Amino acid sequence: MIPHAVRTYRSAEMLPREDQLAWKIASVASDNVPLDDDVVEMIGNRIIDNASVAVASLARHPIISARAQAQAHPARPGATVFGLSPDERISPEWAAWANGVAVRELDFHDTFLAADYSHPGDNIPPILAVAQHCRLDGAALARGIATGYEIQVDLVKGICLHEHKIDHIAHLGPSAAAGIGTALGLDTHVIFQAVQQALHVTTTTRQSRKGEISSWKAYAPAFAGKMAVEAVDRAMRGEGAPSPAWEGEDGFIAWLLGGPQAHYTVPLPGPGEAKRAILETYTKEYSAEYQSQALIDLARRMGPKIRERANGFTGVESIVIHTSHHTHYVIGTGAGDPQKMDPTASRETLDHSIMYIFAVALEDGGWHHERSYAPERAQRPETVALWHKISTVEEPVWTERYHSRDPETKAFGGRVVVTFKDGSTLEDELAIADANPLGARPFTRPDYVAKFRTLAEGIVEASEQDRFIATVERLTALRPDELAGLTVTVAPERLGPAASSGLFDFTQ
Repeated sequence: MIPHAVRTYRSAEMLPREDQLAWKIASVASDNVPLDDDVVEMIGNRIIDNASVAVASLARHPIISARAQAQAHPARPGATVFGLSPDERISPEWAAWANGVAVRELDFHDTFLAADYSHPGDNIPPILAVAQHCRLDGAALARGIATGYEIQVDLVKGICLHEHKIDHIAHLGPSAAAGIGTALGLDTHVIFQAVQQALHVTTTTRQSRKGEISSWKAYAPAFAGKMAVEAVDRAMRGEGAPSPAWEGEDGFIAWLLGGPQAHYTVPLPGPGEAKRAILETYTKEYSAEYQSQALIDLARRMGPKIRERANGFTGVESIVIHTSHHTHYVIGTGAGDPQKMDPTASRETLDHSIMYIFAVALEDGGWHHERSYAPERAQRPETVALWHKISTVEEPVWTERYHSRDPETKAFGGRVVVTFKDGSTLEDELAIADANPLGARPFTRPDYVAKFRTLAEGIVEASEQDRFIATVERLTALRPDELAGLTVTVAPERLGPAASSGLFDFTQ
C-alpha cells in the first residue's frame, strides 16, 4: 500500500492531474490485477449477505416506494430488482436505487470502521446493475466489486467525514464509480472524471442520522449508488467534472472537511498490487448499528447473571457502558438526542440507541431484526424502566482501540458496569463481536448461507433460495445472461401493498 498525502491547493498552484487523489483512485481502478481466491470467496459471501437483508425488507414501506419509482424506468437490456421477475428490466441507475434501499433498510449488512465508517456492501447494487445492463460476465463483476470495496475502505481509513458532520456516502459515491469503471474496463481518464463527479454530488450532511431519523437513512446510500451510475455514464460521453474535487481551493477538503490547512493520508494499492480490502470488512449478526454488535453479545452473556442478582431487572440501579467516542456520541447518551430514549421513536432511531438495544438484548437474550424493534416491544413498561437506567461514557482506551489500524487491537465494544440497588456491582467487557473475523464465531460461507435462509424463510421459495446460492457459487464463471440470477424473485403477494402515488402514478 502506498500512502498518498492529500491537502488543499490554491488554484494558482496548478496541481497536476496525476497528483490528484481522484486520478490515483482511477489508476487503482484501471489496474486490472487478478483477484485472489479468498477475495472472490468473500465477494460471494457479501452478495449473499446483501440478498439476505434485501429479501427480508421487501414488504417494508421504503422499499415498496423505491421499487415503484424504479418500475417507472423500464429499459433493455436493463437490470433486475430484488423481488421482481428477472424478465422485468429496469434502467441501471434506478435498479441501483431500488436494490440499494432494500439492502440498506434493515441496517443488517457489512461494515468497515476506521477514521470514518461505512457499509461497503452498498457498492454492490450499482456495480451489479451496470454489469447486468452492459452484459458483463461474473469475472468482470467480481473485479468491479473488489475495486468498490478497496476504494471505500481506503478512503474510510484516511479521511474522517463524521467529525465535520458529512454523511459517509461521500466516500461511497467515488468508490462505486471506481468499481463500475473497473467492471467496464474504462480508461483511467474516464474513471477520474466519474470519481470526481460522484464525490461532488454525494456530499450531504449527517442530519440523515441525527434526531428524528427517517427512512432517508436507507435511501442515502442508494442515492450515492444511483449518482455513481449517472456519473460514469456522463464521463463515458466525454464530459468532465469539478476538478480537483478533493484538493481544489473551493473544494471538498477546504470547505466541507478540515479546511485549507488540513492534511490527510489515504493508502491505496500500488501498481500491480492485489485489491484485498474486502477482507478487512465484517458483517453483522444482528440488525443494529455495528458498534452495538459486541454489546449485544455482551448483553447475552451478562443478562442471566444480572437477572439472578437483581430479581429480574428491578434491582438494577444503573448501567454504564464505557465505550469509544463514536459509540458514546453517535448512538449513546453523548449524542444528546432525547429521541434515543423515546419509546415511540422510529425503528431507525432505536437502531441508533445503544441504551435501547442493550436493554432489550439483556431482557431477551438476543436480537431479532423485526420483533426487537416492534412498537409494542419498545413500549413495554419494564423495558422502558431498564432502558432509562442505561447511559454511556467515553473511555479513552476504547476510543484508541476504535481508531487503531492494527487489526489485533482494533475494537468496537466496551466495558459495562452494572450497579445494583444494594450497592454491589457487576462488571464485564467484550471488545469484538462474536461474528467478527477475529471474534469467537467468525462468519464463513455456511454462516452467510444460514443468514440468507433464515431471513428468506416464508418469503422466498426453497427452490429459488437453492438456485440463488448455486449461482453465487459459480460467481467468476457466470456468463452475462446468468448475472440476472444474482437477485432473488418472490411471489407478488410477498411484496407488500401497492405503493402510494407520488408525483407520478408509478403503479399503473
